[in-house]
This record gives sequence, structure tokens and C-alpha cells, in this order.
Amino acid sequence: MMPFLQHADIVKYNGRLISHAVRNLVEEYETKKNSVIFQILTMLFEACGARHEIYPEYFQESDVDDVVFSLVDTARKGLVEDNYNSKQKDLKNFKENLVSFWDNLVLECQNGPLFDDILFQKIKDYVIALSCTPPRVYRQVASLVGLQLVTSFISVAKTLSGQRETTQRQLNAEKKKLSDGPLIESLEKRLALTHENITYLEELMRKIFTGLFMHRYRDVDPDIRMSCIRSLGIWVVSYPSLFLQDIYLKYLGWTLNDKNAGVRRASVLALQSLYEVDNNIPCLGLFTERFYKRMIQLADDIDISVAVSAIGLIKQLLRHQLLSDDDLGPLYDLLIDEPPMIRRAIGELVYDHLIAQNIKTSHTGAIDEENESSEVHIGRMLQILREFSEDPILSSYVIDDIWDDMKAMKDWRCMISMLLDENPAIELTDMDLTNLVRMLRASAKKAVGERIVPAIDNRKLYYNKAQKEVLENSKREVTTALLSRYPQLLRKYISDKAKISPLVDVMTLLKLEMYSFKRQEKNFKAAIDLIFDAFFKHGEKDTLRSCIKAIMFCCNECQADLKDYAENKLKNLEDELVLKVKTAIKEVEAGDDEYSLLVNLKRLYELQLSKPVNNDGLFEDMYRILSQLKDMDNEVKSFLLLNMYLQVAWCLHAIDGENPSQESIDELSSKQTSLFHQLYYYLVVLPTYQKEGRSTTVLSCRVCIITAEMWCLFKKSKYSSTKLESLGYLPELDMVQKFWKLCEQQLSISDETEDEDANDEYIDDTNKDAAMIAASKLVLADTVSKAYDRYMTYVHDEENTLIVKAYSECKDLASRLARSYAGVARNKNKSEILKIIHDGVSFAFADLPKQLSFLEAAVLPFVSKLSSSDIPDILADVEKRKSQDTNTNGDQSAWGPYFAFVKELQDRLKDVQEEKEEKPVRRRGRPRKVRDAPGKKLFDGHNSSDEESISASDHQGHGEDDTDDDADQPLINTIRPSASKLRSLKLSQQGTSSQKRAPGPSGSNS
Repeated sequence: MMPFLQHADIVKYNGRLISHAVRNLVEEYETKKNSVIFQILTMLFEACGARHEIYPEYFQESDVDDVVFSLVDTARKGLVEDNYNSKQKDLKNFKENLVSFWDNLVLECQNGPLFDDILFQKIKDYVIALSCTPPRVYRQVASLVGLQLVTSFISVAKTLSGQRETTQRQLNAEKKKLSDGPLIESLEKRLALTHENITYLEELMRKIFTGLFMHRYRDVDPDIRMSCIRSLGIWVVSYPSLFLQDIYLKYLGWTLNDKNAGVRRASVLALQSLYEVDNNIPCLGLFTERFYKRMIQLADDIDISVAVSAIGLIKQLLRHQLLSDDDLGPLYDLLIDEPPMIRRAIGELVYDHLIAQNIKTSHTGAIDEENESSEVHIGRMLQILREFSEDPILSSYVIDDIWDDMKAMKDWRCMISMLLDENPAIELTDMDLTNLVRMLRASAKKAVGERIVPAIDNRKLYYNKAQKEVLENSKREVTTALLSRYPQLLRKYISDKAKISPLVDVMTLLKLEMYSFKRQEKNFKAAIDLIFDAFFKHGEKDTLRSCIKAIMFCCNECQADLKDYAENKLKNLEDELVLKVKTAIKEVEAGDDEYSLLVNLKRLYELQLSKPVNNDGLFEDMYRILSQLKDMDNEVKSFLLLNMYLQVAWCLHAIDGENPSQESIDELSSKQTSLFHQLYYYLVVLPTYQKEGRSTTVLSCRVCIITAEMWCLFKKSKYSSTKLESLGYLPELDMVQKFWKLCEQQLSISDETEDEDANDEYIDDTNKDAAMIAASKLVLADTVSKAYDRYMTYVHDEENTLIVKAYSECKDLASRLARSYAGVARNKNKSEILKIIHDGVSFAFADLPKQLSFLEAAVLPFVSKLSSSDIPDILADVEKRKSQDTNTNGDQSAWGPYFAFVKELQDRLKDVQEEKEEKPVRRRGRPRKVRDAPGKKLFDGHNSSDEESISASDHQGHGEDDTDDDADQPLINTIRPSASKLRSLKLSQQGTSSQKRAPGPSGSNS
């Protein structure tokens, strides 16, 4: 038994000796066939981990089934060592060594024993038999060995095929000499023998395929299935003369529906290697027709690695013109999907297919995109961006996806030249120019290392030294291209509100010291002057913020004279703006139109968000007009209150907390009193205000927010026992009640009403979510009592009607708060949701059992926003708290909310488990449109056995798409029209479009 153990030990522990051990076995085989066969097969049994007692005599007398049954019985008794899955350090190379042993054995035997119809027939029989046994480790080892045998047979067959071709050429040459002799006879015998050996190997491959692969490709163990598919992919590519047939290819198509992501990815990668070889394409027509729809579906696979691989496969299909543009509709939706890896992969595909148009033809090969100008690529990119023109956010996503692949987006001079219309041959629409400006800004931000779309995890970007150097060079290139041209761009588009904001933003991306190094101070001053002019030419929020940000950036980043110039310009802007506001106030008081006042109040508000604006009398002027003219437009009132609040906030910020002057305290106290006077007036008036419309809602929301901010800013406890104690403020109870009433009115506004006003530029500041946050801030800061505490007072009153109403209101409020964590927001803010739940559970158990109703009323809506993986921890937490309570023997009915809460958690876990069992393969995000109904079956009549006869419906079940609710959608999907508009995109394919054909309608969606 020692020699047998030695071979097993070599495979387990000492792979360097494998080739020497195999060579000795082959040499010994010439004289001791039965002994060597026994040694080799015993090594196989040892590799399977069986601690058997099979001796040569028994082995010779028994057939394959008897030996395998005894091995299975050994496993049933537990006498098996799992070498295959072992984590022992000594066995880390076991699989590699096992594969090496059998590969070496085949290669060593290729000049004799391989073709004696004894050794490898015996090996084949045992490998197939072991691969079909119940013990998983037997199947794992036998499958690995069997698959490697086929791979090694292919290697030998390819060598023999080369020899056969050489022999055939020599024979043809000799026959042309018209001479018959021993050489021709020798060549004919050699050719016949070589062909016979190749046929013998191919028959061995077929038998292993039929006996092992056809069973194990659907094994319960996903690793075995993965190995089968991976090996089949290698076989088809390396030996297409046998395996590039539909009877083999169909397994790659079927396993695209496997419930395991690793198996699906293995199938996709195998197909990628298959489609990479141009010579394979003519043989793949029927296969592509059958399975192309499933390949497209996998681009939206729930597993990101599968989706990315599938997108790479689709790119290959497009290069070979095996898909039509109409087939790509679902893919364009993924341009703005959430996972960055998916977006990048789709961006690469879009660039390759629609912009660079890399198409392989039978005559010319791939079109060389290097020969095309940047203008051509930018023109195609602008054609894509037309589909997203209405939403700059979506345009940013598309640009971000394609930027890495598209060199033309880094051709700054080309984009600038196109914006300045310097090439008369290029005609751009106004929308194209807007998109080009956005592209210039977004591309410049990417080039200098800034994000243009939000990150999923909100982590700060960090760069190493080499990356920082690259970004610095990119900033230098952007600045060099814009030094003299930037004022021209600003001058041309200064009146265009859609273009001026992104253009002004570019200033913050420049390396400003280069203006001095390159002696371009004149152009810098011209740019600042134009930004100054743009500030007073426009009244939109984005443009105003861009102008202020740009000028302040110059004040902070410039040096010497340029810094002085920028600071003087900012001071002039402030002075001129204050003058305009004061003049507009006087004009309104005189009876003139309010438009000028509104626009300048917006400008003042945006400026005060960044810096204090000091001017004697401005606050008093705003207070006076608010007090005297009650019939002004509500939007004007809103911005007057906002600017007054900012004046108060900056005034407080300027006070020295350690040594405040009495004058500054008195001044701030006066402004504080005046602002509260105005706010309280509207708290009283607005709830009964009869005027309907968006402006009333905006004013109400502004009053709620500013009131909450003021109460927090001057919270009495914050200033007690300090030199600013006189500024501390505690609101009266009646005012708090009026505040809550106005907040409740804002929260009762329907979602439909808010959607109607979604285009309002300040919608994010004045919707009901903003009012809710303002109210929540008061609760968190302990400025007012918690709403739930108010509801608890109703409970003590023992008035059932009030109790039911208060409970219902609390539950409704919690549901609305929980709905704010929808889509990607719940992943982004998962830690906040968990904290809310944890604190809510703690509150519920703080006073048992009185506060347990808080679990059902306020905590449960937030639990629904968590993934199933978080539920067990919450369930364990509440059950642990219950077990630790010593007062559980009282009134059990009071614990009803607790039991309802626990049951809900348990039901959620049960539903998720059932869903996993029934629908193992889901797709990410929202459901896509159903494409076509299944057509005819592809491989009818080609099944080689009953085992192969697997219907399309059997396999299709793994690929069914779940329909997720809106809460599962990425947030970006909820704020845009469908990106499927791109499906109608028809970019000219430069002479190749006429050749493109879709697979016929007979294809089935597998």
C-alpha cells in the first residue's frame, strides 16, 4: 500500500514531484499494466478522501459498480477526508496539484498507453461513476478530474491535428511526383494512424461529456456547475472542430438562467471568449438568435459582476452586428442606474457603439476611431444628450459614464472652438450649445478630480501623490486652453440664462496663478467684469450662486494685484446691490411694481448665504416695508423675512462671545425682537389666510422654517449663565401651538400638489419636507416638547376618542417620515434609520408597558425601510429586552403592541425566505418592459439523450424578473422621464447601417 499512499501524498503535499512520479508510472506500465492501473485509480480514491480497504485482488475481480458502491458505503460510514474543501495550509495546492497530475499523465501517455484502449477507458469509467455518486466530495473531485481529462485530450488532439495536416501535405506533394513507393505507403499509414488516434480521443471526449458533463452541469453544488461551464467555454474555443456545435453550445445558453450568480457569470465569460474569435461568428447564428434576448436581460442582473460581464458580451455582439439598435432599449436605461460599475460598463458600450462606432465587417475589420476628429465624436455625444436636455442631472450621469472612454471630451480647444462657432462646417442648435457648455463644465470638473454625480457612500475623494500630479496637469491644461478664450465665451453667452451658469462655474476649476505666469491679467480682469455683469443681468438661483462662488473663489485663491481686483469687485457688487434693494423698496412704497424688489432681494439672499452684508438702515428698511405693506406678493414677503433672518444670524456671528460690547448686544436684541414680531404676525394670520396658491404655501413654509431656526438659534438654555444671557429666548406656549398648527397644514399638502410645483427653483427649500425638518430640529434641540409626549397626555385623560385620534396621527406622521427614506436614500442613510429604530425601541422599553405602543405606531414604519439582513438583529434586541424585564407577569394585554411588533418582524423574515426560494434570480432596480414572447425552440431534434432534453421553460424559470416596488428603485429613476427615449436614437453608422440586421423573430427569450 505504500506506493499508493505516496502518490496521493504527492498530490496533496508535494506538487513538484508530480511529473517525476507520473513518468515512473508510465515506464512501469509497459511491464505491469494491472499494477499501474490499480495505483492510479487508488490515487483517485485517495484524492476523493476515501479511507478504503480495496486490494488488488478484489479490484481485479470486481466491476466498476461494485468498487464504487463500496466507496459510497465508506462515505456513508463517515470514513472520508474532505481534501477538496479543506482549509488546511498543507492542502492549499491540492486542486492545482490534482489537475497537474492528470494533465501530466495524459501528456506522458500520448505516445502509447493513451491509445491502448485499456488504461484511459478504465480511468474514464471510474471518473464518470464517481461523479454520479451521492457524496459531494466524490462528485467534486471526479468532476474536476473528468473535466481536466477532456482539456488534456484536446491538447493532444490539437498536436495530432497539426501532425495530420503536415503528413497530408507531404503525401500530396509525393503523389504529385507520380511515384509509388515505400514513402507514400509510410505516409498513408501514418496519416491513417493519426486520424484514428484523433477519432479515438474525440470519442473519449464525447463519452466523458455525456456521462459526466451532462449530469454535473446542473449539479446541486454551484461550484461543480461553474467548473463545468468554465471548462466547456475552454473546450469550444480551443477545439471548435468538435465543440463549436449547437448540441454543445446550448448548455452555455441554458446556464445563463442559473440561479447562482457565479454560474451565470462563468457562462457569460465563456461566451465572451467565444465571440472574440472572428472565425467562430458564422457558426453562432442560430445560437445568437436563440439566446440574445437573455444576454441583454443579464445586463440588468441583480449581481453586479454578472451585469458588467454581460454588458461586455453585448458589446461584442454589437461589434459583429448581431444586434440591432432596437434591441438596445433596456440597456440605455442603465446609463443612469445606481451602481457605478454598471453605469461605467454601459458608458463604455455606448461610446464603442454610438460614438466611436467600432464595427467589424468581413471586408474592413474594425473602424479606426483614431482617424475621426474630436468634432465628430462630440457631435455624436451631443446627439445622445439631446434625449436628456430637459434634465441637467441626467446629462451629468451620461457624461460621467462615457467620460473615461471618450478622449474628445478632454479636447478643450475643440469644445471651445465649437462654442465660439469657429468652424462654419459644424451646425449646432441652441440646445446642442447648452449641452456642450454643460459638457465643458462637467468634463473639466472630472479632469481636476471633482465628482459630477453624487457617490453612493458620500466618501471624500483621496488621491495619492501620482494621482494628484495627474490632476494638477489636467488643471493646467484646462486653464491654458481658457486663458484668452474664457472672456469670449462669457461675453457671447452672458445673456443666455441656460448657458451662463455652467460657464461661470468653470472659473472655480482654473489654476488662477497661471494668469500671472502667462501675463494674462487683462483677460482675468475681463472675466471678473463679465461675471459681475452677469450677476446683475440675471435673477435665477443657479446663476446668482455661480457668480458669487466664482468671485469669492478668486478672492481666496488669487495673489497680489489679481486678489485686490477680485476683492474690490466683490465690494462693488455688495454696495451696488444694497443700493438697488434700497431704491426698489422706495419705489414699491411709492406704488411701483414689485419685480425689481423681488429680483434684488433674491440676489441679496444668495449673497448673504456666503458672506455678511453690512449696511446701516437696510434691516430697518425691510422691517418697515413688511409692516406697512401687507398686500405685497407673498414671495416678496418671503425673501424679506429670509434676508432679515440672515442679517440677524450674521450679526450674532460677529459678536465676541467672551467680551461682547453692550452696543452690539442691544443692536442684535432689537433686530431679534423686530423679526419675531413679523414672524408671529404671520403665525397668527397664515392659518386663516384665504388666498390660495403656491405663493401662500411658500410663505407659510418660510415662516415655519425661519421661526424654528430663530428658536434654535436663541434657545434660552444655550445662553444661560453667559454674557449673552439677555439674548436667550423661550417662546410662549400659545405661539408654539400656532407654530405646530401651521406646520401641520404644510404636512397635509398632497404629493400631487407639490409635484405640480416641481419646477420652482426653490422647491427644495419650501416643500413639506423642509417644514418637517424644521419642526424636527426643534424637537431634537429640546426647544419644544416632543410630539409624542403631547399624545401621551391624552392617554391619561382616558378619553377614548382622543386616544384613538392621537394614536392615528402619530402613526401617520411616522409613516410620512419613513417615506422620506425611499429609493437610494434608504441605502445612503441606513445608519440614520437604524439609529431611529434603536432609539425608538429604547424609548418604548423605558416605561413598561405604558410606552410599548410606540413600537407599533412610530418604529414599525421605519423597519420596512431596512433590508431583510437587518431584521434578525432588531428582532433579537427587542426579544432580549423583553426577557430582561422582571415585570412581565402583569396585564398581558398591555404587551399587545410588543407582540404585534415581533409578529410583523417574523412575518417579514418568513416572506423574504419564501421569496428567495421561489425566485432565486432577481434583477436590480425597476422592472423593464417585456420584450417579445418566446418563439420556436432552437435545438429540436439535436438531443443526444433524454438527459439533454431540457425544455426552454425549465431553464427560463431561473431568469424570471421580479417586479420591485418603487421603493427599490434608485432615486435617480424617480426624478426623470424614462431614459428609454434613447431607444429611438439612430446615429448614422457611416456606411454600415445597411449591413446591420437583427436576429430574426424566431428567437426565443430563454
